[in-house]
Amino acid sequence: MLPDLAIVDPSLTDNTPRAVTLASGLDALTQVIEPWLCARANPFTDALCREAIPRGIKALRTLMAKECPDSRDEMAWVSLCGGLALANAGLGVIHGLAGPLGGLSNAPHGALCGSLLPFGLALNETQISDERLRQRFADVRQWLAAGLDADPNSAWESLREWSQRSGLGNLRELGVPREALEPAALAASSSSSMKANPVMLTSEQLLEMLEAAWE
Repeated sequence: MLPDLAIVDPSLTDNTPRAVTLASGLDALTQVIEPWLCARANPFTDALCREAIPRGIKALRTLMAKECPDSRDEMAWVSLCGGLALANAGLGVIHGLAGPLGGLSNAPHGALCGSLLPFGLALNETQISDERLRQRFADVRQWLAAGLDADPNSAWESLREWSQRSGLGNLRELGVPREALEPAALAASSSSSMKANPVMLTSEQLLEMLEAAWE
């Protein structure tokens, strides 16, 4: 199904509850980070993501502090960029795992993506050797760190800590049962989102990542 027209109206999100803003905002952010890092990244999607990632984390941080129509506008634009980017490049391990976990629990999709995001970034980064890819991860570190007033060297941990301070729980706190982790890891191994992940990951690696995100 393809629409003839998509209207993105940020005013529809004004005064959205804080928890929904955080979860959906982190999902939107994930949907521009993963296409930037994925195996199918291309000049068209790069142009969208390199603008959307730094603007997205800055706007979302503002919205966690106060209601701000301008930041709502920014996040709607980030969401639009993410839709275009994922459709033309792909996603990766975070969405690859969030899909199965959503089917095995009642946790909201955006909250799952946000909870998994720092762990997926860390796992992927440890597996890459290509210098071009390493630079892309360094870019994301810089963008997130700038938005969070953090050290780029600890960007993933800073993102996790900020998300939790803002009210996002870990997988256990989101209601994901521990017994769902292994089937989710197995299902993710063959999911469509994983096909664009920048590196190959085993189900054992995915399970280890999920266990870290659950604790």
